[in-house]
Amino acid sequence: MKLFRYFLTSLSAILLLGTLSACSQAKTTTNKRVTITFWHGMTGDHQQALNKMIQDFNHSQSTYKVVGSSQGNFGNVQQKITAAAKSHTLPTMAQTTYTDVPDYVHGNFIVPLNAYVDSAKLKQVVPSLRQSSQYQGKTYAWPFSKSARILFYNRDLLKKTGLRVPRTWGELQRDSVRAKAQGLNGLALDQSFTAELNNLATQAGTPLMTPHPQLTSPKMIAATHVITDMLKQKTATTAGTDGFGNVKFFKGKTLFYSGSSAALGIMAASTPKGFHWRTAVLPSYRGKSATSISGNDLVLFKSASKAQRKGAAAFMQFLLTKRETVKWAKATGYLPLTKTALKSQDYRQYLAKNPTAKAAVKSLPIGFQDKAFYGYSTQLNAVNQTVSQLSTLEVTPEKGLAQLKAQLNREQK
Repeated sequence: MKLFRYFLTSLSAILLLGTLSACSQAKTTTNKRVTITFWHGMTGDHQQALNKMIQDFNHSQSTYKVVGSSQGNFGNVQQKITAAAKSHTLPTMAQTTYTDVPDYVHGNFIVPLNAYVDSAKLKQVVPSLRQSSQYQGKTYAWPFSKSARILFYNRDLLKKTGLRVPRTWGELQRDSVRAKAQGLNGLALDQSFTAELNNLATQAGTPLMTPHPQLTSPKMIAATHVITDMLKQKTATTAGTDGFGNVKFFKGKTLFYSGSSAALGIMAASTPKGFHWRTAVLPSYRGKSATSISGNDLVLFKSASKAQRKGAAAFMQFLLTKRETVKWAKATGYLPLTKTALKSQDYRQYLAKNPTAKAAVKSLPIGFQDKAFYGYSTQLNAVNQTVSQLSTLEVTPEKGLAQLKAQLNREQK
């Protein structure tokens, strides 16, 4: 009898142990997070800021785990996305230039976000920063890292020369001539002035980056002459092998530098001792003000599972919350994306302490983003080649734009 009771007791213990083990396994399976792989082009301090936001998201819930992976720079991101699409090794989501979206849609490897995100949240984004999200009537890109083209100026040189921040390109041209007479340079540009040409062309009413730009129209040619004439007169200079015009600007002999607001952090960190600079909205042209908005958005790949898609969407919406977008802006110099973030006390206090960030915010009402179209990247490469020739005065605007028009016509056939 004792032996029988011992058998029953042992059997009960074994069954209980098996039940507890099964419950433990079920709990482990239930608590296993869905992994969201995320490729991006952030490095240095920007990568650290993004890593902190990823960490915050992962700690905010227990369903998803975002794993970020820096690909080195934006160029590398695009190359790896293209290669991974061919080898079927794409991540869940990626940071990408929104103008690549048509190519991705054509390749059939990204999906619209409409079924996974709250459209009301997207409506909170500042209109000029939201323009890039739509393609063919669907939301393919989620705004993330956005910057504006702005004018940096040397405060001490303006005071010394008695000049002021130019309101128009005409004033900038005139003041640059006066600066040259005093042994100074008027305007520093990056290695390529495509961004400035794009601004001027848009202000002239003849946008440069459209499927069929009016390249040889009098307005486009005149807009191009604004910069090439300054280069010819040696009142402006491009960065050349330096890459970015801030190198020339920081040598202390240049009044103005046209660059991206995304460089604010780098500019602040590399400012020489005793050098004082501020920022302003880009000059208007022929009575029209416009500022190009650039940067990168987030896309979702078709190869992701339904659970991963939901997780990626949750992460995208997390990044758009007031707290996170302000945190991102303060850490990187990129713009806060939503109206509420821009008006928040936290960001207003940041602007009070960092007045150089104000120009980008003031540019938002006149900001524009190029409309994405299939073939954008090919056209941009052709434009950059022409701008390179214009930079060295190898061709005139008339000849260079005519050659560009002929090239695009051939490629579009």
